[in-house]
Amino acid sequence: MRTFVKRNASAPSGFFAFEAAGLQWLSAAPSGVRCAEVVAHDDVSLTLGYLESTRPTHEAAEQFGNRLARTHAAGAAGFGVPPEGCSGPGFFGPLQSPLPMSLGEHGRWGEFYADDRLLPMAQRAAHRLDDSALSAVEAVISRCRAGDFDDDEPPARIHGDLWSGNVMWTPTGVVLVDPAAHGGHRETDLAMLGLFGCPYLDIIVEGYRSVHVLRAGWRDRIGLHQLFPLLAHVALFGGGYSRQVEVAAHSALKIS
Repeated sequence: MRTFVKRNASAPSGFFAFEAAGLQWLSAAPSGVRCAEVVAHDDVSLTLGYLESTRPTHEAAEQFGNRLARTHAAGAAGFGVPPEGCSGPGFFGPLQSPLPMSLGEHGRWGEFYADDRLLPMAQRAAHRLDDSALSAVEAVISRCRAGDFDDDEPPARIHGDLWSGNVMWTPTGVVLVDPAAHGGHRETDLAMLGLFGCPYLDIIVEGYRSVHVLRAGWRDRIGLHQLFPLLAHVALFGGGYSRQVEVAAHSALKIS
């Protein structure tokens, strides 16, 4: 069997175990999106089945959207819960510079997003944000805690870091890699796909909506869901993303 090995000799404890559990949890969703096959993992490496890449197509994009909706529908025990089989820390970000990601069960999405995502990452990024951006982020956190953005959606089984670089287009369809999987809101994955652009994004969304009808106004909430990864980019790569953070926060504050 041909394999691919990810390696980081200085990886924090539990890093590869978390990724492996996420891939297996997502893969277990009935008729969901395929994920890279976990062959083995240890403290410093993760061995995966090798993936052959190919060009994105309209058909593959539509199928991806269909399957992503089914992955989300497989659900989770609560907002913020880790993948099944994982009890240890969570991580978000690149292989060489992963950031800690809180894991723990919440009954409300807004509470989870405020306290386990936005607040910790805003604290990491604060020294690189100007006062205007930081004030806007703090206002979004307050509204999240107040339940302003909560809805009737149950916790979804989400990838959690679904930017286009973690979407592998293969001859047999899309395969997902590098998850930060947890129980979250389905709109988070869709917002992440649009953060840095994704081939055939409109077709992916169309395929998704053919399986699950998105709640009215979902496009207005894209900035809300992009706020966490944008804050992570500030923490990791510097204040060049500060303006995008402020724009995303203000778009969230416009939600009635």
